[in-house]
Amino acid sequence: MNKMIFEFIEAHKLEMLNEWMKTTKDENDDRVVRVVSDQVFNSTSREFVDLIIANIKGTKDDYHSRLKEFAERVVRLGWPLTFVSKGLHTFGVIVFERMEEAGAITIENQRKIFREFDEWLTRTNIEIIGIYAATWEKTVSLQKIALQELSAPLIPVFDRITVMPLVGTIDTERAKQIMENLLKGAVKHRSEVVLIDITGVPVVDTMVAHHIIQAAEAVRLVGAKCMLCGIRPEIAQTIVSLGIDLTQFTTKNTLQKGIETALELTNRKIVNVEGQN
Repeated sequence: MNKMIFEFIEAHKLEMLNEWMKTTKDENDDRVVRVVSDQVFNSTSREFVDLIIANIKGTKDDYHSRLKEFAERVVRLGWPLTFVSKGLHTFGVIVFERMEEAGAITIENQRKIFREFDEWLTRTNIEIIGIYAATWEKTVSLQKIALQELSAPLIPVFDRITVMPLVGTIDTERAKQIMENLLKGAVKHRSEVVLIDITGVPVVDTMVAHHIIQAAEAVRLVGAKCMLCGIRPEIAQTIVSLGIDLTQFTTKNTLQKGIETALELTNRKIVNVEGQN
């Protein structure tokens, strides 16, 4: 990049940083800057401008490493790509206008400087967008995996008794996750009884019932008994009206009754002990 542009940015870095932060706050949606404290916003803004200068210096290895770390940070902050991309454009405008005011850009060199400046901004913008997009995709992928694991947890509540509480709708993809977690968990915890609690499932239609029946059959094949809990009156009515056959495994209307039955199946029961503090 033109040496004059680089030297000008280095010499006026602090004042242009302050102007950039003020302009960014004024022009962007309050929801973008409101989610972080002024201290975090200022430090992140300073790092962004330092990155731009590092790119100008041409220290590519260090620049790409720092850019990746910066992208991960702004993704965690929830700043959208448009915010970052617009920030780069804003910095470019500030630099160009300050150079014009200082007389560094003349009629003779204007075309050359503008061409070099535009090429640099375009290249930098492409690099930032690429790394930001890759970081965002990686983050979303990890979050999706975490949500899938949390969407169908198998929880050991007593020795040889585990519970899978289900909340929300069950589609084909989630049904596969339920099946996988049930089988792995039943073997891992040496479960003799597995309770599937559907209290938090709003709708049980033919497809949902089919998935549950498949899961119960799979659990039986690994040596455990499956019990369906949380069947509310409206769910029971839907099951009957659809002609769904759930007779092959035990059903209970509450998780508490399901656990009591599971204890009996494993030769245990809950008793009240009187006379103890």
